[in-house]
Amino acid sequence: MVTSTHEAAHRIFQDRPELLTPVFRVLGVSLPKKTSIEVLTGDATEIRPLERRVDSVLRVESTDGVRFLLAIEAQSRKDAEKEGSWTYYLAYLRAKYDLPVLLLVVCQDRATAKWAAGPFTTGFDDWVSLSTHPLVLGPDNTPVITSPREAGKNLALATLAALTHSKSGDSTAILEALASALGSADKESAEYFTELLEIGLGKSPAGETWSKLMSVITYFPGRGTQMEKTFLKGQEKGRAAGREEGREEGREEGRAQERAQLIVSLLEKRGVPVQPEHRERIMSCIDLETLGGWWDRALSVEESGELFGFGERHESQG
Repeated sequence: MVTSTHEAAHRIFQDRPELLTPVFRVLGVSLPKKTSIEVLTGDATEIRPLERRVDSVLRVESTDGVRFLLAIEAQSRKDAEKEGSWTYYLAYLRAKYDLPVLLLVVCQDRATAKWAAGPFTTGFDDWVSLSTHPLVLGPDNTPVITSPREAGKNLALATLAALTHSKSGDSTAILEALASALGSADKESAEYFTELLEIGLGKSPAGETWSKLMSVITYFPGRGTQMEKTFLKGQEKGRAAGREEGREEGREEGRAQERAQLIVSLLEKRGVPVQPEHRERIMSCIDLETLGGWWDRALSVEESGELFGFGERHESQG
């Protein structure tokens, strides 16, 4: 089952490809300097009834001619079916693009990471026809970033650390450092990483910690963000009415506006045209549950109308 946590663990590589440099360094793989990275379709379906889809596929190309594909999978548990699927993905992408292919698996616990490292073999008896050796990023090799200064140097890596270590004892310290770093980040980055973690951590204990941190320090006082304006408006309502409801309303409205903007940004970054009437509908929505559903659809739709259940494709195809 595809979840928001699952999507966040690989989506960050599509939206922030600069993350590959420190990740490859951690994995001991040499990434050529001055590389360009292109997001490719993850669809690996050949026969319609048998649908297979890679979480993320990136094409990496350096100025000196080095070219390869990077397939990225987020894995939250052991899954015997993946052993065959991953071999299929690599063979399919190699044949389709005629390029070398690497597989990176992002895990949030040690047991899954140990299993994901393989190797997974295909053959009979002692004869091995194919052997799949994934690169694995998990709690044991993802940096633990608990310094706000270090987090500020690479927000993408710090966010990946927060997602990967969300079940470890270091989670709170990592989230506190990242929250502090986001307070001095540019508006676009702060909004992106704040929302990504809110969605990626979900209702887990780490997600609850992140929500508490956001309610205290991530309204970026004095920076003039929409979140801050809406929050302050909510505070004013609360004081005028003498009740706490106004403050909570302001927070909810701020979160809704931030999430709506993130949906529009995601569609635009994926190259999906956003019709003016669809943009207006997204930005005027204040229901977080509805926006959450639209976010999930925004990860795969090919036209903006599909967010609302209409368009050339049917929702059942997503």
